[in-house]
Amino acid sequence: MSDVPEDANAGCPGTGSAGAGKASGCAGCPNQGACATGQGPPPDADVPKIQDRFSRIKHKILILSGKGGVGKSTLTSNLARALASDPSKQVAILDVDICGPSQPRMMGVEDEEVHNSADGWTPVGIQPNLTLMSIAFLLGDKNDAVIWRGARKNGMIKQFLKDVDWGEVDYLLIDTPPGTSDEHISLVQFLLQAGPLDGALIVSTPQEVSLLDVRKEVSFCIKTKVPILGVVENMARFVCPNCAHTTLLFPTSTGGAEKMCEDSNLELLAQLPLEPALAEALDNGEDFFETNPDSTLAKSFMDLAEKVKAKLH
Repeated sequence: MSDVPEDANAGCPGTGSAGAGKASGCAGCPNQGACATGQGPPPDADVPKIQDRFSRIKHKILILSGKGGVGKSTLTSNLARALASDPSKQVAILDVDICGPSQPRMMGVEDEEVHNSADGWTPVGIQPNLTLMSIAFLLGDKNDAVIWRGARKNGMIKQFLKDVDWGEVDYLLIDTPPGTSDEHISLVQFLLQAGPLDGALIVSTPQEVSLLDVRKEVSFCIKTKVPILGVVENMARFVCPNCAHTTLLFPTSTGGAEKMCEDSNLELLAQLPLEPALAEALDNGEDFFETNPDSTLAKSFMDLAEKVKAKLH
């Protein structure tokens, strides 16, 4: 990843390759001439700025899934709250789902604005040790569609990485859009250049339609050398709040995330139940741990946070 320029074609062989500037995938690339001479494109002047910003962030975790609708944003917001339950730890969320940012609504700060100063953008505070940055704070209307091509999305992601003044952070959780395309490539490329990346949490639901795309995300992590901390199976079951009867909502026709983890030598960190009260809390921007402290799901999130911390230390 590190020898592929940000603006390179999809078929870039890498600036250090013998075929740099000469391969069929190089046709039309703005770097073709420089690569063909053996010099390659000039270094990205923004990388040192990103490195400086991230030098005070201890742990960086990507929340990934090739599939939409599996609960990446839900996992991100609640894992962040669980980690922030320790007041000695500073936690931050970066929402890079450019076209569908939902963190501000989930965290109850939808009407807040980002302030810009000489030190950069100041993320929005949710509680004393939990902050958030999202493109949603920069839109004039929360219902505005973000109709951007890849280059502009990549530029926005770079601006988030180099211009947000996070300060000292123990855990930065990065909520990503579904897929394995422009945003993911740029994000991983910049993060790896900025320093060590702790890894990714892969989110899935039990049915094969979801797992088909999740396996592609696993492949993406392997190809880009992003460590996989583990897999979380979301909406694994529904526990009736009245009779405690457990219902499987989605068919595990191929064994669910458990079988996928066995086949791919990955760790299944959690199987989270579906809890309607969580959807209500997120719609209202409430802290689920305050409104439902004794629920099975709240305890599951706290257990997951402990497993993630153990992975990082």
